[in-house]
Amino acid sequence: MLHPLLLSFEIAIVAAFFALTGGVAAGWLLAKRRFPGRELCDTLLTLPLVLPPTVLGYYLLTVIGNRSPIGRLWEAVFGGPLVFTRTAAMLAAFLTALPLVVKTARAAIAEVDGTAEDAARLLGASEWRVARTITLPLAWRGIVAAGALAFARALGDFGATLMVAGNIPGETRTAALAIYDAVSAGRDRDALVLAGTLSVVAAVVLYGVNRLTNGGNVRK
Repeated sequence: MLHPLLLSFEIAIVAAFFALTGGVAAGWLLAKRRFPGRELCDTLLTLPLVLPPTVLGYYLLTVIGNRSPIGRLWEAVFGGPLVFTRTAAMLAAFLTALPLVVKTARAAIAEVDGTAEDAARLLGASEWRVARTITLPLAWRGIVAAGALAFARALGDFGATLMVAGNIPGETRTAALAIYDAVSAGRDRDALVLAGTLSVVAAVVLYGVNRLTNGGNVRK
């Protein structure tokens, strides 16, 4: 039971890191820039939030499968398929976590008072410097909350992971998949321990997010 939990944490940490990196950049762009197709871009980035996990997994399998250009390139470079690996599991978890980061980061960045940003621009600061020294520090609560939500979401992914990474013991069998196996095999105690552990971790993360965001609102 320990290995699926450790594997889930490993995948969730990596997926949350990349989701936070890409999601904050996308959130900043959507919040601070006006460009044609902005809301369409937002829709596409957050679509995985409402798609059935198996549909998301199917699309991802189509993109990175052995017959796809990306899949063939990966196999040529690394000597093995991309699907049914930990990397594929991380990609699935990343895609399921990304929409939460985009939505949360966009809202946090949009709430930043533009007065300080405008003053920095008048003093000659570049957009990158304004974002790095003013916007993102002022929006840090929302950004940290976004990362925490991404971790919690990635930790429990099931459908997309099963589609592209399979359920390989010791390689891609995460805690969520191990729970399914345990229930199917009648090992209720194992399923209860794994489900309880994931539930506790998720509850702690959500409690921290609520304290972080609500605490910031109270101080305002």
